[in-house]
Amino acid sequence: MAKSTPHIGNTELTVVVPTYDERENVPLLVNRLAIALHEIEWEVIFVDDDSKDNTATIIREIGKSNPRVRCIRRIGRRGLAGACIEGMLAAQGDYIAIMDADLQHDETLLNAMLDILRINKADIVIGSRYIADASVENFSENRKRGSRLAIRLAQWLLGLTVSDPMSGFFMLRRETANSIAPKLSNQGFKLLMDILVSSRGALRISELPYSFGTRLHGVSKLDSRIVIEFIGLLIARATGNIVPIRFFGFSLVGASGLVVHLIVLRLALASLELNFIIAQTCATVMAMTSNFALNNVFTYRDQRLNGLAAARGLIGFYAVCAVGALSNVGIANWIYANSPVWWLAGLAGSLTGAVWNYVISTEIIWKVGSTWVRGRN
Repeated sequence: MAKSTPHIGNTELTVVVPTYDERENVPLLVNRLAIALHEIEWEVIFVDDDSKDNTATIIREIGKSNPRVRCIRRIGRRGLAGACIEGMLAAQGDYIAIMDADLQHDETLLNAMLDILRINKADIVIGSRYIADASVENFSENRKRGSRLAIRLAQWLLGLTVSDPMSGFFMLRRETANSIAPKLSNQGFKLLMDILVSSRGALRISELPYSFGTRLHGVSKLDSRIVIEFIGLLIARATGNIVPIRFFGFSLVGASGLVVHLIVLRLALASLELNFIIAQTCATVMAMTSNFALNNVFTYRDQRLNGLAAARGLIGFYAVCAVGALSNVGIANWIYANSPVWWLAGLAGSLTGAVWNYVISTEIIWKVGSTWVRGRN
């Protein structure tokens, strides 16, 4: 590992790196930062989401001999955006850079980013993969298409004009980060997009090209959950936060519950030859159980319930959904009695039930620190 200069002056740059199962990449990244930033005072804060491969332990071992290296270990919390926000708020540097631990971001670009901020030519500098001299040649064709589609959606729905609002590699001033942090969502993986939207055009933006590198160790964290959270963030910001970020995922789970309901109902009637009331009851319970399990794993994974808390949560979810069903029927009947348009009444009832289930589930079942679900310590 390259020898780091003693950490003796005022920190000028803080590099915030969210991590989850990146133990092999961390020492390599620290080494690269030491080489790239040898002429400035810097620190790196790794924000670890309780990695299973002891990433936090590796970081702390490095920190024993290198005071530039710090670690924040998060327990019971998940998500890149939230990790980056915590890291930014813990930063000592006058400037803050966000980058990944997978070595795909070009650390040599940090000096050029810093120079632009030093001379006050911009408030935020973005490492772009989609301007002249940039490259994403390591992307598969599917990932290229998906990345470009996401960018077009963000530009169209949110009015963003930068070439790469989905970039995870950027730098801004600490005072900018501190002032905008309360407006940001700690859910999802696209913090830059949220910063740009939340700033409402007040930031001066500069973009620098870089070539997106190849991951050396570990596996990519890009999966279907990230896509769902991205769409949820788009909808939330496009509606002025009227529609919560989690609501899209919650609604998808609800749609899957309808499929489960119909499958179980069909099996109960055709194969088990149960009467309709019993079959419908079984199908309803199975659908609610499926919805709870999927929401616990995906929609509220950063607040996931386990053990006895999960059992309490399931019972509570049954109760919430039962009330939601009554609300659905009541609203639908009332609307149909006043305006006999079946699809309007059905849609309004379904939406009322969905909103009820979401709000109460969020505020009671999966609310962080809920003593009703988690029990008293």
